[in-house]
Amino acid sequence: MAMKALVKTAAAPGLALEEVPVPGIGPDEVLIRVLRTGICGTDLHIEEWDGWAAAHVTPPLVLGHEFVGEIVELGHEVRELAEGDLVSGEGHLVCGRCRNCMAGRRVLCANTRSVGVSRDGAFAEYVALPAGNVWRHDPSIDLDVAAIFDPFGNAVHTALTFPVLGEDVIITGAGPIGIMAALVCRHAGARYVVITDLSPYRLALASKMGVTLALEAGEGALEEAMRQLGMREGFDVGLEMSGAPSALSSMISSMSHGGRIALLGLPTRDFPVDWSHVVTNMLTVKGIYGREMFETWYWMSVLVQSGLDISPVVTHRFPASEFADGFSALRSGECGKVVLTWAER
Repeated sequence: MAMKALVKTAAAPGLALEEVPVPGIGPDEVLIRVLRTGICGTDLHIEEWDGWAAAHVTPPLVLGHEFVGEIVELGHEVRELAEGDLVSGEGHLVCGRCRNCMAGRRVLCANTRSVGVSRDGAFAEYVALPAGNVWRHDPSIDLDVAAIFDPFGNAVHTALTFPVLGEDVIITGAGPIGIMAALVCRHAGARYVVITDLSPYRLALASKMGVTLALEAGEGALEEAMRQLGMREGFDVGLEMSGAPSALSSMISSMSHGGRIALLGLPTRDFPVDWSHVVTNMLTVKGIYGREMFETWYWMSVLVQSGLDISPVVTHRFPASEFADGFSALRSGECGKVVLTWAER
């Protein structure tokens, strides 16, 4: 049996929509009919075949790790899931045997494999996944929202790493994850949520979705934000989403004494940090990767069920056959999340 899938066919730029075999499943796996997928920056790296992709991906590979779909087949050992369940999946497959896995700290597994990077992914009509990586949705959830639970999880993990109730939060980077993190902070009771970026489009989107201030990044931007808001002691919590050295530098200098910084953005090069300022101001800096499995998934569902609406962050939708337009939209930066439709319910 064959299916359509978006494949990295060779170690070179480009992707192809091809017919490939429907994946078989093991005894503890499920087969999922894919409905919608979100395009991620990781997918763009693989499509462009940059240095990161060349070091981490072995073609041929079916891309994609952000998805929602319906279970159509169960391995004989699978319990507590059923055909017809609406699901997404945790894209990090852990080893289960390292020290952190054995202690229940799966997010810290040193042997993690990734769906759509080291294993065929969800840019296809069907995807196979271990049952332990499947998250079952409330059937009433908006499909666009369900399709982007993976990046939403990055936002939730970062935003709720430190308490934000009553705090003043600065977010550097107004990409979709940064905007979703801002919404989470507001929903969780932050007083002010300020976001910076270089893209007028994304700053406008952040403003539309309710941040306190959305400002163009640059020298003096954070000081201007504090002036406008009447802040005297700096930001309590910083969420660095851009990977830009200047963003982290300005954030560090704008934190209150004892401020806490969560780093999700991946820098592309080494850069100096004023560690003496970190030490003398007793700042906490914590790296964030992926989602805590599966507490973050629980929090995501609770946030959506309690009224948090992230759907406006999805700005572009294309049928899967028009994937090239979707990748072009993402590459332009004039977008929020881009969703591809593979099938209807």
